[in-house]
Amino acid sequence: MIFHSGFSLRNDHLFFESFLKKSAYCVAGFSYGAIHAALFAADSDERIDTLQLFSPAFFQTQKESFKRLQVAGYLKDSVLYTEKFIESCFAPCPVGEVELDSDASEEQLRELLYFEWTPDLMSAIRAKGIRTEVYLGLEDRVIDVAGAREFFIPYATVTSIRGANHFLQECK
Repeated sequence: MIFHSGFSLRNDHLFFESFLKKSAYCVAGFSYGAIHAALFAADSDERIDTLQLFSPAFFQTQKESFKRLQVAGYLKDSVLYTEKFIESCFAPCPVGEVELDSDASEEQLRELLYFEWTPDLMSAIRAKGIRTEVYLGLEDRVIDVAGAREFFIPYATVTSIRGANHFLQECK
């Protein structure tokens, strides 16, 4: 299995152990990593049976002013921005431990915010015979869950998890 991590994270696959298909023919990604997982699946000549997208970064419904504000916040204080970002990923649950990637960059944040999921991309993945699974937490405070759900339904099996946050954890 190939796993692509979320923005500013390492080893975040551990949050998705109960969902992950442990197969050499599975590609998965979380949030920002879902973008790279999908692009990898679309471009790869390797055998891929399943593409798993966990809380895919879906910001194409957000206004330009929201995106500019995110980038400005990151440029002002990347450490504080990342701290607040991680808090929002866990909300409404208590913040858990994560391993941060020191190589996170403004360029990656811009890619995450400005990436557009398109019917062409998803159709290209489906045309290769790859089964796509999308997992969304209904309490996710990071992405546009309703917009993501609406977009992915024609191309994927979409699992919506009640009470779950961006990391697909349910608060107890």
